[in-house]
Amino acid sequence: MNATILHESRGRIRFRLRQKQMTLAQADLLEAWIQGKSWCRQVTVHERTCCVILYYDGTRQAVLNEIRHFSWQEAERTTALPAHSSRALNREFEEKLVAKVVCKAACTLFLPSPLRIARILWHMIPFVRRGLHCLLRRRIKVELLDALSISISACRRDFGTAGMVMFLLEVGELLEEWTRKKSVADLARCMSLNVDRVWLRTAQGEVLVPVSQIQPGDAVVVRAGGIIPVDGLVLEGEVTVNQASLTGESIPVPKRPGGAVYAGTVVEEGECVLEVKQASGQSRYDQIVHMIEQSEQMKSEAESKAANLADKLVPYTFAGSLLSFALTRNVARALSVLMVDFSCALKLAMPLAVLSAMREAGRAHITVKGGKFLEAVAAADTIVFDKTGTLTRACPRVAQVVPFGGKEEAEMLRLAACLEEHFPHSMANAVVEEAKRRGLRHEEYHSKVEYLVAHGIASTVDGERVLIGSAHFVFEDEGCVIPEGEQERFDALPPEYSHLYLAVGGQLAAVICISDPLREEAKEVLSALRTLGITSTVMLTGDSYRTAAAIAAQVGVDDFRAGVLPADKAEYVARLRREGHTVLMVGDGINDSPALSEADAGIAISDGAAIAREIADITIAADSLWELVELRRIAMALMARIHSNYRFVIGFNGTLIALGVAGVLPPATSATLHNLSTLGVSLRSMSRLTTQTQPVQNNNLQNG
Repeated sequence: MNATILHESRGRIRFRLRQKQMTLAQADLLEAWIQGKSWCRQVTVHERTCCVILYYDGTRQAVLNEIRHFSWQEAERTTALPAHSSRALNREFEEKLVAKVVCKAACTLFLPSPLRIARILWHMIPFVRRGLHCLLRRRIKVELLDALSISISACRRDFGTAGMVMFLLEVGELLEEWTRKKSVADLARCMSLNVDRVWLRTAQGEVLVPVSQIQPGDAVVVRAGGIIPVDGLVLEGEVTVNQASLTGESIPVPKRPGGAVYAGTVVEEGECVLEVKQASGQSRYDQIVHMIEQSEQMKSEAESKAANLADKLVPYTFAGSLLSFALTRNVARALSVLMVDFSCALKLAMPLAVLSAMREAGRAHITVKGGKFLEAVAAADTIVFDKTGTLTRACPRVAQVVPFGGKEEAEMLRLAACLEEHFPHSMANAVVEEAKRRGLRHEEYHSKVEYLVAHGIASTVDGERVLIGSAHFVFEDEGCVIPEGEQERFDALPPEYSHLYLAVGGQLAAVICISDPLREEAKEVLSALRTLGITSTVMLTGDSYRTAAAIAAQVGVDDFRAGVLPADKAEYVARLRREGHTVLMVGDGINDSPALSEADAGIAISDGAAIAREIADITIAADSLWELVELRRIAMALMARIHSNYRFVIGFNGTLIALGVAGVLPPATSATLHNLSTLGVSLRSMSRLTTQTQPVQNNNLQNG
């Protein structure tokens, strides 16, 4: 790539491509390519100026080296573009808005009066038709008020007022449609799949390949807890699939050979082989857009209240106009009241505020699946945390492997990694990464892998049953024993670590000691949440009481529970809600899924189990718990803005009605002020709830 750096500061760079123009497709491709890099925090590509603004992590030289080697041909081959372009959507509505304004100005300035009047009368037809439709259905809605105000103005030969009212209404509708589509599109992209690799079944066995290489007709293996990456049909196996993220069904759906499954749903039990029907998984985008637009259950109480109040106030506006005419016999005063209604601002501003808050959360790497969950976050007084991967680091590391029964340490780690890589969780990832770090390749030589929620994994290797999981699973449920003469070694295991137990043929073969350090920011985050109104913080874990007590003391939670199973977590959350608390649950594993569903809002860590992310109402990035604080601030700021919007809309429009009845404001002025206030409150609702500034300094560099 040939480019010139325009401005640069620490972690930020702005450069311009050395080409005269950039197509929308090229801008989308470049942005997607950069976003796919591990060092990219945020990137914006401006196609009109061929400029790129990039925020990055890592070393400056490494970033510049990759950008220098960028080529359009390679990017097209390796980068998957979104099914729908937000950039194209913006361009479409920009052109519509400019065309409408230019057309209005040209008609006003250059058309002779008879033609201008004829155009206004022709333009009135859709508005009058919608008003008559409401009247015939015996509904007093805002469309009837608009039709009456425009028609009365035309009958009074005040064509200027009628034309201006229609222009403002059309601009408002255009801005509403633009903002809503843009917000929904941005939100849908946040919620779209983030699956990098899948298990592809080949003649040589299962191979882990990038999802971009999957083609229709391929056979993909998905196991319990895994996310279905593509639309397809079940070829082999029987599974139960959680489809709540798409259909809202609370009960998992059984799928048998021949049954259709969809990208983004999650296998809860069993495993299956899928025949790929739509490789890209792009249909997921349209499914999410439909869900966001149609699902009333996702609307916050404030949005529903605004919509209901807006509809209830329309008859009062109509009655006020009639009363004004009856008292004053002045058509102009009655018309001034008709020009003003509360419905537009209330119905437009509240959803825009919620969608904008969700979009702002998305920019902070927080995915929120509906407005009601932001409302729950703002109202919450209790937060319940899972321990492993949530309060502790999301990337625990293997500190020690202790073999038993004469087994070799490397071979036991290899075997453990071979099983654990099928079921990603923070501790499983630690085992897989340690094997990779030691250069241990683990070929697929075991039979079918079975995952037992909150317990462990079972399989068969060389005719022997192999187990890996908790002490409860290995020793109590499965009845495995410690090899003779090694009890002392077992009792001497380091207590400061979490333990994974590996058993082969009914005997303990190894204990994998995992260091799970507390997140550095955890204590400060909990303190910040308390300053934002959270009164109770609780930690739930399946670990021993000793380990849980140590972590609880370090992080400073108000209460904790140790040795809990998934059902125990869900019941604890349910009990808090029955006691009148508004509860948030934060977790990352399959075993957290029941509690995430039970909470007023479930919050999942982005690199946790797929089923946790799908069931959760909110997903935060794994990098830092400070996103919980940002989420709470956004939610509280949203509710403050909604209440402020209520006060402004009711107060301002009430004042306009009063001034219209008093004869102070003519109809045209009332209509203009009302529509401008609606646009103003809508634009305010679309503005950022929080501010962010970045230092900038000047620099220059050319690509050689």
